[in-house]
Amino acid sequence: MMAVLAMPGANVLLPRPGYPMYEARAALGGLEFRHYNLLPDKGWEVDIEGVEALADENTVAIVMVNPNNPCGSVYSYEHLTKIAETARKLGIMVICDEIYEHCTFGSKPFVPMGVFGEIAPVVTLGGISKRWMVPGWRLGWIAMTDPKGILRKKKILESIIIYRGISVDPAAIIQGAIPQIIANTDDVFFTNAMNTMREAAEICYQRLKCMECITCPHKPEGSMFVMVELDISYFNGIDDDIDFCTKLAKEECVVICPGSGLGMKNWLRVTFAVDPPLLEDGMERLKSFCLRHAKPTRNHATS
Repeated sequence: MMAVLAMPGANVLLPRPGYPMYEARAALGGLEFRHYNLLPDKGWEVDIEGVEALADENTVAIVMVNPNNPCGSVYSYEHLTKIAETARKLGIMVICDEIYEHCTFGSKPFVPMGVFGEIAPVVTLGGISKRWMVPGWRLGWIAMTDPKGILRKKKILESIIIYRGISVDPAAIIQGAIPQIIANTDDVFFTNAMNTMREAAEICYQRLKCMECITCPHKPEGSMFVMVELDISYFNGIDDDIDFCTKLAKEECVVICPGSGLGMKNWLRVTFAVDPPLLEDGMERLKSFCLRHAKPTRNHATS
């Protein structure tokens, strides 16, 4: 989609924090990207006023991810309506990455962005990697919800088809397996996967809440991740989130993504897509690392 939309002078609005592949693909196509904020104190909702301030006559689309990677949030029907109405006001399309549409386990039901296609045209991105737990297969799809024919008139659909003709397709053996995978996977598989994810999300959230140096502004409700804020002032000899994650990996063999790579310095993206016993072990190692590197006064207070 970034390649399809790339044209001289055009820009696209991307979320911060966000999946960095969008930036990379936009830059590769010469498409300017501008970041709007997701608001941690409001369940990582889109900063609507910020979006309106960023957009201009050259803005072609807003990208959103729901359920959200890296924040673990799931947007309500009301909030999605506001996003669609904002897109209509600005005269742009919505590109909604819904790769985690089946990975929800909180109180909010997942609402597909396509239901708002009458308000603004929507392009939905989906795939098999998360629901069927096969991330390396790299097979997905693009769906357009364009009842008013806006994207067809602008030849967006035609451009997508042309671009697909020159891009790398998934391996033939994967394409051949898809019909049976979709038709014959037992619902028990999906139920068990989400039960495990719900348990893991609860473990992750409860354990992180008990760590003095970490603030978790929103309990994860979807995807496989949660964003947490790191209090660098708590530590002795830790410079920033990248330094924290590097030393954590070396000392404890625990890998956490630094927020700087997602546009949020001194934040962390923690994944809980791990078997609960391993997750418990990882959380304990994280806690030990934090206590070991705490400033003397902090460590004494925590003890």
